[in-house]
Amino acid sequence: MTDHTYNVLFLCTGNSARSILGEAMLNKLGEGRFRAFSAGSKPKGEVNPLAIEVLREADFPTDGLSSKSWEVFARADTPTMDFIFTVCDDAAGETCPIWPGHPATAHWGIEDPAAVEGTYLERRKAFVRAQRYLLNRISAFMALPLRSLDRMALHNQLRAIGQLTDAYVARSNLLHSESK
Repeated sequence: MTDHTYNVLFLCTGNSARSILGEAMLNKLGEGRFRAFSAGSKPKGEVNPLAIEVLREADFPTDGLSSKSWEVFARADTPTMDFIFTVCDDAAGETCPIWPGHPATAHWGIEDPAAVEGTYLERRKAFVRAQRYLLNRISAFMALPLRSLDRMALHNQLRAIGQLTDAYVARSNLLHSESK
């Protein structure tokens, strides 16, 4: 029996920060079980340099990351998505293309680190926080028994992951450090 590789699309409006973070992290952490992509409804056309910086510092690969339209993934010649996660409130409220294969979807809203103004350190802190939230949600997603959940249970689990808070992140980090 061969293992299925799940295709996952992270959507945002600008596709320059949050969705890019999700793509890079899931591609590494998914270890071939997941193949992640990202796109935006109104892509900025370039990846935010702070997104690249925090990914590299956390040892996530950044080669090939680009800001692109979600229309790229609505075509028949692209991979069929199994899961689509919106990571910004604007993209969640927009009318999305019709996705081939009817993937499971959920909203995992995260504050836009690219919208933060202030010093370099304040802006960087916003990117690190967005990365931490996404990492927590991606870890919970990867732990789901995907093959054994029916569609309704899967939908409920994906929505619940989108509600994970920073307190959950802190508790998970504490439990992880205690198990070492």
